[in-house]
Amino acid sequence: MGSYPPVPEPEILPPDPGYIPPMYQPQPPQPVSRRKRPWASAPSTYLLIGINCLVFLAMTARGVNPASPTAEQLLHWGADNAGAVLLYGEWWRIVTAMFVHVGILHLATNMWCLWNLGLLAEPVLGSMGVLAVYVLTGAAGNLLSTFVNWIGTHNTSGALDFSVGAGASGAVFGIAGALIVLLKSPRLPVPAEELRKLRRSVIYFAAINLVIGFSISFGTSVIGSGLRIDNMAHLGGFSSGILFAMPLVPRIGSPRTLFDMRLRIAVLMVVGLLVLFGFYMAQLPG
Repeated sequence: MGSYPPVPEPEILPPDPGYIPPMYQPQPPQPVSRRKRPWASAPSTYLLIGINCLVFLAMTARGVNPASPTAEQLLHWGADNAGAVLLYGEWWRIVTAMFVHVGILHLATNMWCLWNLGLLAEPVLGSMGVLAVYVLTGAAGNLLSTFVNWIGTHNTSGALDFSVGAGASGAVFGIAGALIVLLKSPRLPVPAEELRKLRRSVIYFAAINLVIGFSISFGTSVIGSGLRIDNMAHLGGFSSGILFAMPLVPRIGSPRTLFDMRLRIAVLMVVGLLVLFGFYMAQLPG
């Protein structure tokens, strides 16, 4: 028999029944990108605005005049008062007063400032940082206002007719103070010129409003009547905001662990100072 040449291997093998070519393998579905809602980028800012507005709506629903509530009505809803705090031990007013407002115009101006500063502050301070600086600096402003009101009233008249304080402006000034410190940080991934502009605008906001507040108070004292501005709450909030930001680093541009550690230090430091100051105030002679 003759020999035959070997049958050549086919160049293209038949497909394996269990084999799926890569080009035909099913791909995992790609996530659908959704536009972030405005509140999701600054949840704490919108939460604080919502609480303030809800308190005001509750006040008006219970018969409080939305344009000019009385001192008694404000005290009923948690406004600050040196006599109520130091004579009757109602220390909770130091916190609740920052959510109570003296009319719709007072609420609108404070919420407008809180919204503008909060949207700028939340990427830098983080959501928990904004909540912390609002509550702590607002409390610091109310404590200073209570202290000055108590000392001043006793020194001038000896009477116990203390003024009523309310509003978020002390906390708003606190956010401004913290921003002035943090916007100077070289860690922020923002061009230096833009940072300078932002910081300058916050400084102008704080300076102009402090000057306006003290000018109005001076005019009221000269005339004997008129609008009363709680400048001590503004000054206390602003100063404590600067103090709060001193140990901090900005949330964006810094490692998460470093930011969290510095935020805890800032909170503990300011809480400790407020407790010490409150303890000193509690020892004041009645």
